[in-house]
Amino acid sequence: MSKLLIVESPSKIKSIKKYLGTGYEVMASKGHIRDLPKSRLGVDINNDFQPQYINMAEKKDLIKDLKNAVSDCDEVYLATDPDREGEAISWHLAQILGLDMNSLNRVTFNEITKSGVTSGMAAPRKIDMNLVDAQQARRVLDRIVGYKLSPFLWKKVKSGLSAGRVQTVALKLVVEREREIEKFIAEEYWTVEAKLAAGRKTFVAKLYGDENGKIDSIQNEASANEILENLNGAEYVVTDVKKGKRNRQPAPPFITSTLQQEASRKLGFTGQRTMRIAQQLYEGIDIMGHGTTGLITYMRTDSLRISEEARAAASKFIGANYGSKYLPSSPRYFKTKNTSQDAHEAIRPTIIDLTPEQVKDSLTAEQYKLYKLIWERFIASLMAASIQDTVNVDITANGYLFKASGYSVKFDGFTVLYVEGNDEDVDKESSLPEMAKDDVLKLRDLSPNQHFTQPPARYVEATLIKALDENGIGRPSTYAPIISNIMNRDYIVREKKSLKPTELGKVISDLMVQYFNKIFDVKFTAGLESKLDKIGVGDLNWVETIRDFYDDFDNYYQKAESSLTGKRVKVPEVESDVICDKCGRKMVVKTSRFGKFLACPGYPECKNTKPVPEDEIKQPCPKCGGKLVKRLSKKGNKFYGCTNYPNCDFASPGIPTGEVCKECGSYIISGMKGKKYCMNSECKSRAKTKKETK
Repeated sequence: MSKLLIVESPSKIKSIKKYLGTGYEVMASKGHIRDLPKSRLGVDINNDFQPQYINMAEKKDLIKDLKNAVSDCDEVYLATDPDREGEAISWHLAQILGLDMNSLNRVTFNEITKSGVTSGMAAPRKIDMNLVDAQQARRVLDRIVGYKLSPFLWKKVKSGLSAGRVQTVALKLVVEREREIEKFIAEEYWTVEAKLAAGRKTFVAKLYGDENGKIDSIQNEASANEILENLNGAEYVVTDVKKGKRNRQPAPPFITSTLQQEASRKLGFTGQRTMRIAQQLYEGIDIMGHGTTGLITYMRTDSLRISEEARAAASKFIGANYGSKYLPSSPRYFKTKNTSQDAHEAIRPTIIDLTPEQVKDSLTAEQYKLYKLIWERFIASLMAASIQDTVNVDITANGYLFKASGYSVKFDGFTVLYVEGNDEDVDKESSLPEMAKDDVLKLRDLSPNQHFTQPPARYVEATLIKALDENGIGRPSTYAPIISNIMNRDYIVREKKSLKPTELGKVISDLMVQYFNKIFDVKFTAGLESKLDKIGVGDLNWVETIRDFYDDFDNYYQKAESSLTGKRVKVPEVESDVICDKCGRKMVVKTSRFGKFLACPGYPECKNTKPVPEDEIKQPCPKCGGKLVKRLSKKGNKFYGCTNYPNCDFASPGIPTGEVCKECGSYIISGMKGKKYCMNSECKSRAKTKKETK
């Protein structure tokens, strides 16, 4: 009897086939095989919002191959990813391939290991139509909003724009934060610090208050100097020493949002990059001595649940490698949020004994870094707490009270392996010298320090994901696409690590909030996410949910259309410091599908354009000596071209080095990682360079 198993990704085939053994054929759908049409709405508003799916043209041959394989098999199993999206793909496959919808043909693998695949195959079930309906509802909601509002933006702002149901809320958060920063007025304040000595050791104590209590604020230098005058010649006496202990608990294992946050903090990875690498670790990698193995559990999850099997394996590893004192007195369990779907475990290594160092040679650099992060976080989460001895000291001088605090590590616990990153700047405590009540300390220095209150920090990718997660905006699989979408649309830009809205982004956000305030309200969007979750467990009907949403949305849409009839919203132009050499005006930054450029604001009288200065290359054009700039081709590929085009047609995928190829006389260019090679694709030296690179 032959059996066919269909997965999503081709990269899973090798590892899953190894665990299934003979008698099974494994094929991949390569994601969705049918979807809503791109050229029209594809949702029948008047017929219960029924989606009008079509087979994807690029999957024509694949669908034919799958149908042929199904006709040759006795049993078919659908093993797409274990989430709503995967459930929907299985449903689409069943529809196209003519499978029995009541058949127990749906299997899921939380991990691509022998035990994961075996246990998944042992528990086949019917396709869960509640999960399918939840995915359909999200798809239809997003399609309605996108296909209605995008043309609206084309008419009212400019062509080529688009709006998304959840992305617009994320953009709104970034814009609101920027407005807070713009409105912020810094206020001056001062602090006073005393550098004191107890024996040979020095430490810093901060002024806390006086005999009237805590000093809330020292507002100016004169007030700070007055305090210094009052402390002139003062004796610094220890009046109280409080010693204690505190336990520092480890962070829980990763869920999708925290993995993306920590990978951003510690590795500098974007959300999309993190999820791409995590997908590779989940699907399976050829590990030396083990064959193709899935290294982590499914990476799209919002649950902190851990299987007892994994907990026992981790405890055994900790005891064997760190000692029994590094195990907590009782097993540690983490509470999952009420909004969690709890469909999967937390993200963890599938084989605890496969340490990062053991698999390092089988992984790419980025795979190793992410696996190490996941492995260490999981093991540390089940280790004993760190125990710290704390000390708080009160010191008085001429009626003023100074305070100092510090700690020493009594037992390192989980920190021997892993410490969670932090988005905020925190005052670091230091160790203090031994002191007792009535000790007289020596003053080494007394200094006033000027400060200014700081505006709220701009979002970075980690803090924006955290805000989306805390507000219930989106779900584990959507955080990375949300941010990449609003960046690709030029609604926000990344300045160093910070996310800043563009002028276009501000206009879009303001327009959407003004005319669709309820639709893009944070609480309303979170409530809609909650409704999708209820659809997923069968507590709500998806058609009724969309109908309720659409009635509100259409009402807002009609009012917006009426209010803006015949009107267009202008996007403020960003002025540069570059002077137009033809008419003397300050040039402005514009964006086309080929990237940013400078244009004269006097258009159409003056049609002068220039590349933005940051895109200019220091190396001159080797052909005519003109300036080189980085450009984008029609296909979106980067290249370096001469500003004297069309008089000079020099174009290269790399930056010219100024050297000439000895083999053919063409130009030597510098490519990725500084590797030099001849730009002539037919040059013999280029073939040698490629061989050396391999």
